[in-house]
Amino acid sequence: MQAARTVNTILVLTYWKIGQHIVEFEQDGKEKAGYGTQLFERLSKDLTTLYGKGFSRSNLVYMRKMYLYFPICETLSHILTWSHYFEILKSDSDLEIGFYSKQCEKENWSVRELKRQMKSMLFHRLALSKDKEGVMKLSEEGMYTQNAEDIIKDPYILEFLGIAHKEQYLEGELEEKLIQNLQSFLLELGKGFAYIGRQYKISIGGRHFFVDLVFYHRILKCFILIDLKRGEIEHNDIGQMNLYLNYFRKEENTEGNNEPIGIVLGAYKDHVLMEYAIENISNQLFVSKYQLYLPEKEKLEAELSKLMEVDE
Repeated sequence: MQAARTVNTILVLTYWKIGQHIVEFEQDGKEKAGYGTQLFERLSKDLTTLYGKGFSRSNLVYMRKMYLYFPICETLSHILTWSHYFEILKSDSDLEIGFYSKQCEKENWSVRELKRQMKSMLFHRLALSKDKEGVMKLSEEGMYTQNAEDIIKDPYILEFLGIAHKEQYLEGELEEKLIQNLQSFLLELGKGFAYIGRQYKISIGGRHFFVDLVFYHRILKCFILIDLKRGEIEHNDIGQMNLYLNYFRKEENTEGNNEPIGIVLGAYKDHVLMEYAIENISNQLFVSKYQLYLPEKEKLEAELSKLMEVDE
């Protein structure tokens, strides 16, 4: 493992130095100099002749970009591979590049996991729930889990289930597919989630209730209860989740456990109705939407641009 990490570090540093050479010597230090088709083709041919594979024109373009974004080589991660950087640098946003570099290192994502998170626009979904200062911090430090709000997404993207947008399905079928794709679901939920069970039975006064999905969060040290709704979330769904949270707080929590968190997850929600339904509830109860398809990149980018505009 250590040998592989050493080889990876050397490879990334080598590619960074090639990027430095392209910018500082081939393009006279001009950050916005034209890419120059002939330049990259010549370098690709020369380097391939000398050292073999790995020096395609596209690779050289990204080596240049890596140097421009990480001008100080010490800021490069010793954990991320060139394949990680190649994917991260596909973004044109410095904020996005910073976030995925930090988050990928913190959560030890594979390249496949990184691709999925970028495709699902994770940075934008998290950033739009913050102010401008929060977005900058997110880009510089990644996502830190310190309280319940830090683990909530809205929406959750469940495209990995393979359910067509107009396909008819039941809540039980949605739950079943989530369990069948538990690894992908845990990746979407985020760092720290441990699966406990489904249809978790609780008995109160001779009546039985079943929580759709129960997790434990090892960082926040609390139970996470998720109730799935196929369609719109109703006000009575909030009352039901509040009942579950009260039960877990009194009957399931043991010493060292913090207050449980409840997430009611549905396809739609009326913001005004949910505001009234949740008001004055002391438990940590959240309402989020899920999407069965990937979000529209242009729409999220436009919303983030508005958020980041500096007020005159």
